[in-house]
Amino acid sequence: MAFMPLDAPTVGFDLDMTLIDSRPGIHAVYQELSATTGTYIDADQCVSRLGPPLDWELRHWFPEELIAEMVLKYREIYPTRAILPTPAMPGAADAIRAVRELGGRAVVVTAKNAPQARLHLDHLGIAPDEVVGGLWAEGKATALREHGAAVYVGDHLGDVLGARAAGALSVAVPTGPIGADELREAGADVVLDDLTSFPAWLKGYAAERA
Repeated sequence: MAFMPLDAPTVGFDLDMTLIDSRPGIHAVYQELSATTGTYIDADQCVSRLGPPLDWELRHWFPEELIAEMVLKYREIYPTRAILPTPAMPGAADAIRAVRELGGRAVVVTAKNAPQARLHLDHLGIAPDEVVGGLWAEGKATALREHGAAVYVGDHLGDVLGARAAGALSVAVPTGPIGADELREAGADVVLDDLTSFPAWLKGYAAERA
Protein backbone atom coordinates (compact mmCIF):
# COMPACT_ATOMS: atom_id res chain seq x y z
CA MET A 1 0.00 0.00 0.00
CA ALA A 2 1.46 3.40 -0.99
CA PHE A 3 1.20 6.17 1.56
CA MET A 4 1.26 9.90 0.91
CA PRO A 5 4.51 11.76 1.67
CA LEU A 6 4.87 13.26 5.11
CA ASP A 7 7.29 16.15 4.44
CA ALA A 8 4.56 18.60 5.55
CA PRO A 9 2.15 16.21 7.20
CA THR A 10 -1.59 16.42 7.37
CA VAL A 11 -2.80 14.05 10.06
CA GLY A 12 -6.42 13.13 10.61
CA PHE A 13 -7.79 12.29 14.05
CA ASP A 14 -11.00 10.64 15.14
CA LEU A 15 -12.75 12.38 18.05
CA ASP A 16 -14.72 10.07 20.38
CA MET A 17 -12.44 7.81 22.43
CA THR A 18 -9.42 9.03 20.45
CA LEU A 19 -9.09 12.73 21.36
CA ILE A 20 -11.84 12.83 23.99
CA ASP A 21 -13.33 10.39 26.48
CA SER A 22 -16.91 11.06 25.51
CA ARG A 23 -18.43 8.32 27.67
CA PRO A 24 -19.48 10.47 30.68
CA GLY A 25 -21.16 13.12 28.56
CA ILE A 26 -22.90 10.74 26.19
CA HIS A 27 -24.06 8.64 29.13
CA ALA A 28 -25.69 11.74 30.63
CA VAL A 29 -27.38 12.61 27.32
CA TYR A 30 -28.90 9.16 26.95
CA GLN A 31 -30.16 9.25 30.52
CA GLU A 32 -31.84 12.57 29.83
CA LEU A 33 -33.25 11.35 26.52
CA SER A 34 -34.70 8.31 28.28
CA ALA A 35 -36.28 10.48 30.96
CA THR A 36 -37.80 12.97 28.52
CA THR A 37 -39.19 10.35 26.12
CA GLY A 38 -40.21 7.72 28.67
CA THR A 39 -38.28 5.12 26.68
CA TYR A 40 -35.92 2.68 28.34
CA ILE A 41 -32.32 3.25 27.21
CA ASP A 42 -29.38 1.40 28.74
CA ALA A 43 -26.83 4.22 28.77
CA ASP A 44 -24.07 1.84 29.87
CA GLN A 45 -24.60 -0.23 26.74
CA CYS A 46 -24.63 2.89 24.58
CA VAL A 47 -21.24 4.09 25.77
CA SER A 48 -19.72 0.63 25.48
CA ARG A 49 -20.03 0.72 21.68
CA LEU A 50 -19.15 4.29 20.72
CA GLY A 51 -17.92 4.89 17.20
CA PRO A 52 -20.79 4.41 14.74
CA PRO A 53 -23.17 7.26 13.88
CA LEU A 54 -25.85 8.41 16.32
CA ASP A 55 -28.78 7.00 14.35
CA TRP A 56 -27.17 3.53 14.48
CA GLU A 57 -27.31 3.56 18.29
CA LEU A 58 -30.77 5.11 18.48
CA ARG A 59 -32.15 2.23 16.41
CA HIS A 60 -31.46 -0.05 19.37
CA TRP A 61 -34.10 1.87 21.37
CA PHE A 62 -36.56 3.53 19.00
CA PRO A 63 -38.55 2.43 15.93
CA GLU A 64 -37.39 3.65 12.55
CA GLU A 65 -40.17 6.22 12.21
CA LEU A 66 -38.91 8.06 15.32
CA ILE A 67 -35.20 8.10 14.53
CA ALA A 68 -35.09 11.52 12.85
CA GLU A 69 -37.01 13.08 15.75
CA MET A 70 -34.78 11.38 18.33
CA VAL A 71 -31.64 12.60 16.58
CA LEU A 72 -32.94 16.16 16.96
CA LYS A 73 -33.87 15.63 20.62
CA TYR A 74 -30.47 14.11 21.37
CA ARG A 75 -28.69 17.05 19.76
CA GLU A 76 -30.84 19.53 21.67
CA ILE A 77 -29.85 17.92 24.96
CA TYR A 78 -26.19 17.44 24.06
CA PRO A 79 -24.68 20.91 24.68
CA THR A 80 -26.03 21.18 28.23
CA ARG A 81 -25.26 17.60 29.31
CA ALA A 82 -22.25 16.32 27.38
CA ILE A 83 -19.62 19.05 27.15
CA LEU A 84 -18.62 19.74 30.75
CA PRO A 85 -18.24 16.09 31.87
CA THR A 86 -16.10 15.09 28.88
CA PRO A 87 -12.30 15.11 29.40
CA ALA A 88 -9.54 15.01 26.84
CA MET A 89 -7.78 11.71 26.35
CA PRO A 90 -4.23 11.59 27.74
CA GLY A 91 -1.88 13.06 25.17
CA ALA A 92 -4.59 14.55 22.95
CA ALA A 93 -3.36 18.15 22.98
CA ASP A 94 0.25 17.04 22.61
CA ALA A 95 -0.67 14.90 19.60
CA ILE A 96 -2.15 17.91 17.80
CA ARG A 97 0.86 20.00 18.82
CA ALA A 98 3.26 17.39 17.46
CA VAL A 99 1.72 17.67 14.02
CA ARG A 100 2.04 21.45 14.10
CA GLU A 101 5.67 21.29 15.20
CA LEU A 102 6.45 19.40 11.99
CA GLY A 103 4.77 22.13 9.97
CA GLY A 104 1.72 20.00 9.34
CA ARG A 105 -2.02 20.31 9.71
CA ALA A 106 -4.35 18.43 12.06
CA VAL A 107 -7.83 17.56 10.82
CA VAL A 108 -10.53 16.00 13.01
CA VAL A 109 -12.76 13.66 11.00
CA THR A 110 -15.59 12.22 13.08
CA ALA A 111 -18.99 10.58 12.89
CA LYS A 112 -20.22 13.18 15.39
CA ASN A 113 -21.82 16.25 13.86
CA ALA A 114 -19.31 19.06 13.43
CA PRO A 115 -20.95 21.69 15.72
CA GLN A 116 -20.91 19.34 18.71
CA ALA A 117 -17.39 18.21 17.91
CA ARG A 118 -16.25 21.84 17.93
CA LEU A 119 -17.96 22.45 21.28
CA HIS A 120 -15.84 19.70 22.83
CA LEU A 121 -12.61 20.86 21.24
CA ASP A 122 -13.17 24.51 22.15
CA HIS A 123 -14.04 23.58 25.74
CA LEU A 124 -10.84 21.52 26.07
CA GLY A 125 -8.60 24.03 24.31
CA ILE A 126 -7.73 21.63 21.49
CA ALA A 127 -7.48 23.51 18.21
CA PRO A 128 -7.18 21.43 15.03
CA ASP A 129 -6.96 23.15 11.68
CA GLU A 130 -10.23 21.65 10.44
CA VAL A 131 -13.19 19.72 11.83
CA VAL A 132 -15.26 17.51 9.52
CA GLY A 133 -18.29 15.76 10.98
CA GLY A 134 -20.91 13.24 9.97
CA LEU A 135 -18.56 10.70 8.37
CA TRP A 136 -18.17 7.06 9.36
CA ALA A 137 -15.89 4.16 8.34
CA GLU A 138 -15.03 4.27 4.61
CA GLY A 139 -16.99 7.52 4.38
CA LYS A 140 -14.19 9.24 6.29
CA ALA A 141 -11.94 8.71 3.28
CA THR A 142 -13.70 11.55 1.45
CA ALA A 143 -12.46 14.15 3.95
CA LEU A 144 -9.08 12.49 4.43
CA ARG A 145 -8.38 12.59 0.70
CA GLU A 146 -9.72 16.12 0.37
CA HIS A 147 -7.30 17.36 3.02
CA GLY A 148 -4.40 15.20 1.82
CA ALA A 149 -4.08 13.29 5.08
CA ALA A 150 -1.08 10.96 5.16
CA VAL A 151 -2.08 9.45 8.52
CA TYR A 152 -5.40 8.82 10.24
CA VAL A 153 -5.48 8.13 13.98
CA GLY A 154 -8.48 6.41 15.54
CA ASP A 155 -9.70 3.86 18.04
CA HIS A 156 -12.30 1.92 16.07
CA LEU A 157 -12.41 -0.63 13.26
CA GLY A 158 -14.31 1.99 11.27
CA ASP A 159 -11.31 4.30 11.59
CA VAL A 160 -9.03 1.62 10.17
CA LEU A 161 -11.41 1.19 7.23
CA GLY A 162 -11.52 4.94 6.65
CA ALA A 163 -7.74 5.29 6.67
CA ARG A 164 -7.20 2.42 4.29
CA ALA A 165 -9.91 3.63 1.91
CA ALA A 166 -8.14 7.00 1.78
CA GLY A 167 -4.68 5.52 1.18
CA ALA A 168 -3.55 6.88 4.53
CA LEU A 169 -1.50 5.13 7.19
CA SER A 170 -3.81 3.71 9.85
CA VAL A 171 -2.56 4.49 13.35
CA ALA A 172 -4.79 2.92 16.00
CA VAL A 173 -5.10 3.44 19.74
CA PRO A 174 -7.03 0.84 21.79
CA THR A 175 -8.58 3.52 24.01
CA GLY A 176 -12.12 2.82 22.85
CA PRO A 177 -14.20 -0.36 22.65
CA ILE A 178 -11.78 -2.27 20.37
CA GLY A 179 -8.67 -4.05 21.63
CA ALA A 180 -5.19 -3.81 20.15
CA ASP A 181 -5.20 -7.31 18.62
CA GLU A 182 -8.50 -6.73 16.87
CA LEU A 183 -7.29 -3.41 15.49
CA ARG A 184 -4.19 -5.11 14.09
CA GLU A 185 -6.25 -7.91 12.58
CA ALA A 186 -8.47 -5.30 10.91
CA GLY A 187 -5.44 -3.85 9.14
CA ALA A 188 -4.11 -1.06 11.37
CA ASP A 189 -0.56 -0.31 10.28
CA VAL A 190 0.54 0.94 13.69
CA VAL A 191 -1.02 0.34 17.12
CA LEU A 192 0.06 2.63 19.96
CA ASP A 193 -0.93 2.20 23.60
CA ASP A 194 -2.50 5.67 23.60
CA LEU A 195 -1.87 9.17 22.26
CA THR A 196 0.94 9.85 24.71
CA SER A 197 3.11 7.72 22.39
CA PHE A 198 2.08 9.58 19.25
CA PRO A 199 4.50 12.56 19.20
CA ALA A 200 7.60 10.34 19.40
CA TRP A 201 6.17 7.96 16.81
CA LEU A 202 5.32 10.80 14.43
CA LYS A 203 8.79 12.32 14.64
CA GLY A 204 10.35 8.96 13.83
CA TYR A 205 7.95 8.34 10.96
CA ALA A 206 8.59 11.78 9.49
CA ALA A 207 12.36 11.35 9.82
CA GLU A 208 12.25 8.05 7.93
CA ARG A 209 10.53 9.78 5.01
CA ALA A 210 12.47 13.04 5.01
